[in-house]
Amino acid sequence: MAKVLFNEERCKGCELCTMVCPQKIIFMADRINKQGYHPATVEEMDKCTACATCARVCPDVVITVEK
Repeated sequence: MAKVLFNEERCKGCELCTMVCPQKIIFMADRINKQGYHPATVEEMDKCTACATCARVCPDVVITVEK
């Protein structure tokens, strides 16, 4: 099963990953990280196809995709 990992404390909430996810499963969390941003997260991990588009578009390299 595919797995997307976010370093939520480094996420600046740019939302680029939410825009490029073909499955539309990435969203901004309600909680706020130490930097004061809403980090990206995934709740429906079983729908992830491990395409890694989110990881490639992330300017801060906070996303890791495992197959």
